[in-house]
Amino acid sequence: MPYTPHDVIKPEKIAATAAVALEESLVVPAVFQREGVDQFKGAKGDAINVKIEGVLPYRTYGWRNDRSTELQFDTYAEKTVQVTFGGDVYSGVQLTDEQNDFDLNGWAKLMAKQTEAVGKGLEYEAVDYLLKAPYAVTLGGSVASRSYRKTLIRAREVLNKFRVPKEGRTLLVGSAWENELLADPDLNLASNVGEAEAVSALKEASLGRRYGFNIVVSDELPADFAVALTSSAFIFATGAPSVPQSVPFGASASYNGVALRWIRDYDSTRLMDRSIVNTYKGFRIIEDTLIGRNAETPSQGFVSEHQHFVRAIKLDLDRTDDVLPDSDGPDEKAQELAAITGIGAPIA
Repeated sequence: MPYTPHDVIKPEKIAATAAVALEESLVVPAVFQREGVDQFKGAKGDAINVKIEGVLPYRTYGWRNDRSTELQFDTYAEKTVQVTFGGDVYSGVQLTDEQNDFDLNGWAKLMAKQTEAVGKGLEYEAVDYLLKAPYAVTLGGSVASRSYRKTLIRAREVLNKFRVPKEGRTLLVGSAWENELLADPDLNLASNVGEAEAVSALKEASLGRRYGFNIVVSDELPADFAVALTSSAFIFATGAPSVPQSVPFGASASYNGVALRWIRDYDSTRLMDRSIVNTYKGFRIIEDTLIGRNAETPSQGFVSEHQHFVRAIKLDLDRTDDVLPDSDGPDEKAQELAAITGIGAPIA
């Protein structure tokens, strides 16, 4: 039914619909661990706290010993990391009376475009964060005598040795990677494209599942860039600002961990409606404490001194070699990672 000035529009319903549309428009942020805050009130440091599970070393006790040595007890503690909100992504539109009365049938079309704009902003922010991450491993996509299929298997091997959870693994790829993977008969991904009806941008971008990875293409990534990750490698947080009391028409909403606010007011000096859709956003990588095996006393475990970013690794389509932690180099952190995981020798 055409819109008339007397239609009753519920801001809560429109904001809720927009939150669903925003969540379904995301690709890269959609594979991150999401932390939504329905009403962000501005905690200390403009941050929210996210708990990360702790780790414990294993220990052994001598069989039939004389019991003169006491057991060694460890303390378990979960780590709390802060995700700081680092910006406000928004879309603001002015709408004249003439546009409102004659050009638009209600607010649905305008809200869809504003939500699309906010989603695109979040997408670019997530990609920038992904590109700047401190990857400990980069696998080359053009290593001699290694097919793309074997490269994916190697990526799986590295994540397994890094003891990354097998659940929620994704291979995010740029367009050049997409072309090569679809053309590889050993992977047989081309048959998956278009099989299922897409209900979100993430499903639309999915190529299939191989070797424990959901393979997803993003046109916002550099063509030769790919990253194999588990969802908890990156945290993506959104916070819906509260609706000011001075604004007569507005609402906040969230869907599946993605939050936004819509406010609308009227500028009577220019006979214009003003519509704003916005959300606070924050990103963070997760580094881990690892458990190693003591080289001098293999029966005892130890907790790493350093925090390591191991929940994601990079793949470079044009590289002809692999970049791995140098077990003999000057970087103590890289030495420790190589010693604990065994990832430090060239992978052929």
